[in-house]
Amino acid sequence: MSVLDSTTTILASGVRLTVPLAFAACGEYVAERAGTMNISVEAMMLGAAFTSIATASATGSATAGLAAGVVTGLVLGFVHGNLSHRAQINTFVVGLVLNALVLGLTSYLITTNEFVSHQVHMLSIPLLQDIPLIGKPLFSERWPAFLLFALVPLTWWLVDRSRWGLELRAVGENPQAADVTGIKVNMRRRQALLWCGALAGLGGAYLAVGEVGSFNQNMTAGRGYIVIAAVIFGAWRLGRTMLGCLVFGLSDAMRLALPALGVTLNAQLLVAAPYLLALLAMLLFTTQHREPGALGRPFERGST
Repeated sequence: MSVLDSTTTILASGVRLTVPLAFAACGEYVAERAGTMNISVEAMMLGAAFTSIATASATGSATAGLAAGVVTGLVLGFVHGNLSHRAQINTFVVGLVLNALVLGLTSYLITTNEFVSHQVHMLSIPLLQDIPLIGKPLFSERWPAFLLFALVPLTWWLVDRSRWGLELRAVGENPQAADVTGIKVNMRRRQALLWCGALAGLGGAYLAVGEVGSFNQNMTAGRGYIVIAAVIFGAWRLGRTMLGCLVFGLSDAMRLALPALGVTLNAQLLVAAPYLLALLAMLLFTTQHREPGALGRPFERGST
């Protein structure tokens, strides 16, 4: 295999592994800009991966499975938002409980059910897929991957250009001041969690019915936490967050590709590489960039 072919193969693998991270990171970015560190993004992705395969197996439609994954993410976002904002339970506790609950529930259900493998179809864009090096990685993918070309600009516009986004950013920076101006702080935060749930659900569903075609126990394997690291890596800027997802996706691709290319490295180190990179990114970038002023801080006003 030539150097060009090897590089193209690694890039293609990296892009495939980046796509579910990028979907979820678009949602996590919105949640964090609103002031919510959404730990339950892992539960959203894992739960959506399971329901997407279960639905696809029951209906025979991978597209229906993809939609079911989005709905699952929305439901978990709704649950998280209401427990943390209406019941005023610590948002980190809610996130961790949801992660443990979904992991346990899906692990049990996968042992008591058998599902048929399903994948959404490939889509290749003529001419663009023939561009050397980047053509196949970027323009010959499972069709939901192309939704990112619309969702990333849409997310940027919603947060940085719309009135809703202005209120969202105000809520994340100074909820007390936002409340004085009449903005319903916790309602905006719940809306951000719903956006996060929908996109994290799409990411988890893509992982199952797009990338893999089946469901395995704990198949997200901490990708939700890598998504959080990617947002921090991106200094709470969407473009940089997408770059962070690509870095982590390529790191994971190298883990899979290097042994196939005959490069001998410690297997355990290769498995740990994406998570070590995530930890390093958090250590470096949290000290260099300021997070939203009220990130992780609850807002406890009676009328929400």
